[in-house]
Amino acid sequence: MLAASTAHGASIPEVTHHHVTLAGTDLHYVTAGDAGTPILLVHGFPESWWAFRKLIPLLAAEHRVIAVDLPGFGDSDTKPGEYTSSVFADTLRALLVRLDLGPVHLTGQDISGIATVRLATGTPELVRSFAAIETALPGYGLERFADVANGGMWHIGFLGAPGIPEMLLTGRERAFLTGFALPAMCGTEGAITEADVDEFTRVYSRPDGLRGTVGIYGSMLTEGHELKGLLTDRPLTMPVLAVDAGSGDFTSTTMHQVAANVTTVTLDGVGHLVAQEAPEALAAALLDFYRPLDA
Repeated sequence: MLAASTAHGASIPEVTHHHVTLAGTDLHYVTAGDAGTPILLVHGFPESWWAFRKLIPLLAAEHRVIAVDLPGFGDSDTKPGEYTSSVFADTLRALLVRLDLGPVHLTGQDISGIATVRLATGTPELVRSFAAIETALPGYGLERFADVANGGMWHIGFLGAPGIPEMLLTGRERAFLTGFALPAMCGTEGAITEADVDEFTRVYSRPDGLRGTVGIYGSMLTEGHELKGLLTDRPLTMPVLAVDAGSGDFTSTTMHQVAANVTTVTLDGVGHLVAQEAPEALAAALLDFYRPLDA
């Protein structure tokens, strides 16, 4: 493991913070646990590694856990460049190669599902299993969530419009998070505290702190044809866990289209931010999925 870092915001006692430079990009990640097969946790929006603050200790009792800030998110680089699912997948791949942990249990939540699926189909030798949490994919139905004329969500097109989120949200990040993003996605009262809002506001308020968000939302609206072709040629071969919650059954429906060996779990009474809202139930589902694979 690389040298620990002290440059970070909120933390929990169980983790150690690290920074590593990959292809000129500074990447921040945390680690916990010192035994068991490795798990890589990848956050969605409006999140950072902090989304897994409650889940990490539960998994680290049996596994080595790595939770990463994607480029342009959290405490990772926000410098000019491409911030697409393909670039994110390349960065995650480079991190796994650098850490030399062997195959990992790969877990993607929300929009990171696109990058993690790319990683899983492109280098299956690095992926022991894949868990998709509240994830839709371009080419497999995600586009309808951006179709506001038919009940889709306005923020998808807004966040993917180059220059517009920065123009309208800079200096108003906390208001956007508390006035829309977090309450719209969270279905569990009290799951997100003021301290959590402080941390998410901190990272999204950094200079160019929206760069990763704008990049990934913009790319996911244009990559459906490419991703569908990629997964048609190379469907996922590893065991897959699909976790559905507040957004219906689209995760399991999607995963059944791109993988042959799919286990499905539905967490009732939970919103979209599963790791933050129901860490114990999610940890139980993940550990039950991992144990027979590691036996």
